[in-house]
Amino acid sequence: MPDHAVHPDSIWRNRAFLLLWGGQTVSETGTQITVLALPLVAVLLLDASAFQVGLLAAAETSAYLLVALPAGAVVDRTVKRRLMIRCDIALFLVIGSVPLAHALGVLTLAQLYAVALVSSVISVFFAVAYQAYLPAVVEHHQLLDGNGKLAASRSVAQVAGPSVGALLVTVVGAAGAMVADAVSFAFSATTLTAIRTPEPAGPQAGAGPRPTLRSQIREGLDLVVRDPILRNSVAFNGTANFFVIIVETLGPVFLIRTLHLRPGLVGLLLALGAVGGVAGGVAAPYLARRFGSARISWIAMTALSLPGLLIPLAGPGPGALLFGFGWSAWTFSSTVAGISLTSYRQAACPPEMLGRVSAAARWITWGTLPLGGLAGGALATALGVRTTLWIAVVGGCCAGLWLFFSPLRGLRDIPLESAGPRPATPAGTS
Repeated sequence: MPDHAVHPDSIWRNRAFLLLWGGQTVSETGTQITVLALPLVAVLLLDASAFQVGLLAAAETSAYLLVALPAGAVVDRTVKRRLMIRCDIALFLVIGSVPLAHALGVLTLAQLYAVALVSSVISVFFAVAYQAYLPAVVEHHQLLDGNGKLAASRSVAQVAGPSVGALLVTVVGAAGAMVADAVSFAFSATTLTAIRTPEPAGPQAGAGPRPTLRSQIREGLDLVVRDPILRNSVAFNGTANFFVIIVETLGPVFLIRTLHLRPGLVGLLLALGAVGGVAGGVAAPYLARRFGSARISWIAMTALSLPGLLIPLAGPGPGALLFGFGWSAWTFSSTVAGISLTSYRQAACPPEMLGRVSAAARWITWGTLPLGGLAGGALATALGVRTTLWIAVVGGCCAGLWLFFSPLRGLRDIPLESAGPRPATPAGTS
């Protein structure tokens, strides 16, 4: 049972969740420092081109396309908390190698590519285990609340990370700023070690021949394809991520080389844009109650995301604020929609399949990230950075049509109470 201290229904009394939440808040903040610092290392220290920065972004996300599916099957066969601790320790060593190499004067673009690729693989296993582990420490009715708090923390990290990163870049340089990310992984490992809540037992051995890795991967994919809500949500996320990664990849290049902003101001501007994610994480439970968790998912991504079109209109001076405002609209709307969709997946899937289903969903939704990174670098080289940003923001705003033309439009709320895939039912009959 989840680790409740006094009142079982209050997630604030859940020691295991608070430890998980605290560790991830610090770790996510460190990761956002690296999101800012790593491309700055490439641009400022190694004079990387826009295409080389695109390749770096592709390396950072390529593991979702390459190893997400087998990662899900592996996660379902292992103790998730133990796996997450090992991933944190490995990331501490891998990320820490960048400032070490810079201090020794041996840092190269090849090492940045290697660090991005290896950390991407490790992060896949952690992320899949993390989403599969959450239902072990909270009840089903707490999933929306738990995911909302985790999403809010992730968005706070997107504010604090670039702000702290901008300060660290100014004080200790881009490579030195990555020390903070390495330390954050050590903190996450410590908090995970302090959790004592046992995980639910998986399928019992000896009940028959152990299923093959391939058959388990197929089971996860089949469930995603059969369930109409899962199917459309992963199509939406995959499309949105393809275009969002273009903005994330080219944003620092655009702000530094086109608008000629200083690196410290770039970090502050990215932090300003992430305020929308914080607001989305805080507002999501209220909006779900007011409008319905199903309705708000497609409203957010078809209407509330439209100010994202302001991103490529940003100009020098005060006009640069348009980038932050447009980015905050995207983070707000995507956070609101993502909390409901993630909570549905965690509640709808049998616990013994959650790792596989989460991995299958991430294989599609995050597998488009390296493709978007490559496309963004190539388009920026051929058409220019600002034109490529226009393509990205129009495509990103259209991604919400997957949710609009889906069973979600006929529902008020996303069903969360019983496990197992279920067909969508019309509003008023659920």
